[in-house]
Amino acid sequence: MTTIPVPAPPLFGQNNFEPARRICRGTIRLLHAMGYASTVELPLPSGRRADVVAVGPSGEIWIVEVKSCLADFRTDQKWEEYRAHCDRLFFAVDCDFPQEVIPEEAGLMVVDGYGGAILREAPAHPLVAASRKAVMLRIARISSSRLAAINDPKIQSELF
Repeated sequence: MTTIPVPAPPLFGQNNFEPARRICRGTIRLLHAMGYASTVELPLPSGRRADVVAVGPSGEIWIVEVKSCLADFRTDQKWEEYRAHCDRLFFAVDCDFPQEVIPEEAGLMVVDGYGGAILREAPAHPLVAASRKAVMLRIARISSSRLAAINDPKIQSELF
């Protein structure tokens, strides 16, 4: 059996990076309003870490890459690798971000700390069954482990 490392989700807070925290919070609120359940900082099978991963009512998996500024976008070009782990890929930015730089191959959400809107839908690229199962299991196991760690400090010290 393969062991999945389960790091504590930093929610962009370890460096007090407030703009990213605000965008992440607004993204999660937007997704929740749309019926999606979200988790943050999810390690993917590829070794990358997705900012926000959401599962919709029909089981569709979305990954949302949070970008707090243009420099963040330009220095972090690994977003294309996330496609192998989701049905749709989005960027979430605030209203001051230059939206024209966001690639057409991804959707676009504009959010603040309270919610937001999808300005451009992400193209669908449905996962194959084996990939969907692997990502769903990862979401379930890591999210459940994080919840257990919140409720039991002993588990937290053993897992993290």
